[in-house]
This record gives sequence, structure tokens and C-alpha cells, in this order.
Amino acid sequence: MKWSLKLGSVGGIGVYLHWTFALLVGWIFFAHLGAGQTPGQALVGVGFILALFTCIVLHEFGHALTAKHYGIMTRDITLLPIGGVARLESIPEKPMQEFWVALAGPAVNAVIAGLLFVVLKGFNQPLQALDVGDFKGGFLEQLMWVNLFIGAFNLLPAFPMDGGRVLRSLLAMRTNRRRATIIAANIGQMMAILFGVIGFFHNPILIFIAIFVYLGAQSEVDHIETQSALEGLCVKDAMMTRFRSLSARDSLDTAVEELLAGAQQDFPVLEDGQIMGILRRNDLVKALSDGRRNAEVGEVMCRECNPVDESDVLTATLESMGNSQNTSLPVLGSGRFVGLLTLENIGELLMIHTAAATQRG
Repeated sequence: MKWSLKLGSVGGIGVYLHWTFALLVGWIFFAHLGAGQTPGQALVGVGFILALFTCIVLHEFGHALTAKHYGIMTRDITLLPIGGVARLESIPEKPMQEFWVALAGPAVNAVIAGLLFVVLKGFNQPLQALDVGDFKGGFLEQLMWVNLFIGAFNLLPAFPMDGGRVLRSLLAMRTNRRRATIIAANIGQMMAILFGVIGFFHNPILIFIAIFVYLGAQSEVDHIETQSALEGLCVKDAMMTRFRSLSARDSLDTAVEELLAGAQQDFPVLEDGQIMGILRRNDLVKALSDGRRNAEVGEVMCRECNPVDESDVLTATLESMGNSQNTSLPVLGSGRFVGLLTLENIGELLMIHTAAATQRG
């Protein structure tokens, strides 16, 4: 995620801290000072937030490690002021796998709360009511209660929260994945509206959570609609076969002329019919802004262009393009370059299929 600081890596999973997290820490510190507490008490309040977000990281690793058990890797985990986000490479296709992956996060919070309960009982500490505004004592019991709250809150059936994913997995056992996603997303958006109304009158943080849940649910629906529309198609069905190519020895001026002459943005670089790389528009513009107008295409092109085969499954290829942030890929057929796959062409294919589906009713 952009504007994030990498804290480290565990098991090959990068852990990032979004810059807005610093705003939360600053707000917590000054809120305690504004409430008449000492700087020391304010620092304890900040320490509580840091401990809480450590628990949230463990929550996300619960998802990541369970997904890894099913052969699904996690790209990274990012901490935001409203919680953590673990970006899985893909969503488990089998409903029961998604069920356990979704349930793993809240289960981690329940385990943490249980361990804290054992520790507190071991020291004969009396349990107090949840009050994160009072840090004169009861740090561990407050952390225990908050972990229970996080686990329970995440189990609300508000897609794309954990509870929403649990709901989708249960629905998917009785219907298809697309319909299960739509039902779970609709419930999630209704709950998001409820969060927003409650937040407007009581707690502004709920408004931000409502926006996150509402947009996240819509994003999941869009994703599943795309997968459904492209189901059964291969790369050959969406690739461009009419395009302009360049040579590695062409100048960037030649590339600029080709860019301005048509709608094509990325250009395959060929040598004797073999793909050598791709000159992408962004790389071309960056080279020009760096004063390299006299450079050759071969000096600027992307050589790690990850060619795909024309028979590859289109949905899986599109997922891979999103993960690697590639806007275009060369397509091979029988080992030879036969076309160019671009996100723009896939989008046009989606529009055509949507229009055809609408016509069929």
C-alpha cells in the first residue's frame, strides 16, 4: 500500500504501517493531555494503543497462516488507524476453507484474551469494566476486554469484515459464490449505513468504519462480477492482435511518435519476431522527464515482462496482473509472440459481455 513504512517481515509476509497511523497516535496522546492527565499517563495511553495494534497484527497473521495452510500466500499486512488489512493473493475457492480463514482472526483475539485472563487470575487481579480512558491501573484487563470486543465486532455479518466472509462461506455451501457474495455484501452495506447513523450521533469513528465496510462490500461485488463475466475464457479471447511494435534500437522519439499516433499505450519490443520486452507509457514518460530523449528503447523497456500463454485462464491471469501491477503482458502461442494482453482490452471484453448479458435479460 502506498505511503506505508515497512516495519519488518515475518515468514515472508511484509508488515507495513500506514502514515495515517501517526495521526492516531498523536491524537491519542493529546486527547489524554486534554483530559487533564499527565504526560506519563498520556504515554501509557499511547502504549495501550501500540499493544492493541500488536494484537491486531497477530489477528491478521491468524488469517495469513490459515490461508497458507490451504496453499494461499499473503502479500503483506498493513496497519491503518481503523485496523489491519492482510492482502491474500487470492480468496479460498472452497467455502469451508474461507470459513476457517475468516474465523482464524477473531479466534486469535479470543486466545489472547484467554491468556490475559489466566495471567490476571494468576496474580489475583480483580477484573474491572472496560474503560480505555482510565490508565491509572488495569492495563492488562483493559487489553483483555478490547481483544474480546475486537473478536466479537469482527464477527458481525458485515461483509467484507470477518463475519461477512463467514456468512458468505456458509451461503456458498447452498448457492453459487456470486449470489452468496451479493447477499453478504448487501447485508454488509445495510449494516454500514447503520454504523454511519449511530456514528453520526455518538462516535465519529463509526462513520469511518461505515465508509470502509460499504466501499469494501461494493469492491467485493465488483470483483466477483468480473470473475463471473470472465469465467471460462482464456487469454486468447481478450488479447490484442493488431498493434504497433518497436525495436530495441529505436529511439524514444520514435516511441513518442507511435504513442501520439494512436490509442496504444504499451509497445512490445521485438527482435526477429521474439519478444524482448515491453515499453510502457509510464517508463517512457519517466525517461523523457529525466532528460533521456536520445536513449534507445532497449535502455528503457521492461525486460521482466512475464509473458503468458494464449491458453492460460483469463481470470487467473487478471488476478496475477493485479498482484504484480502490470497493465500489459505479452502473449505467447507455441513459444512465439502472438499478441498483447492489456487491462484496457479486458475492460472492453467485460463491457461487451455485460451488454450481451443485459440483452439476454
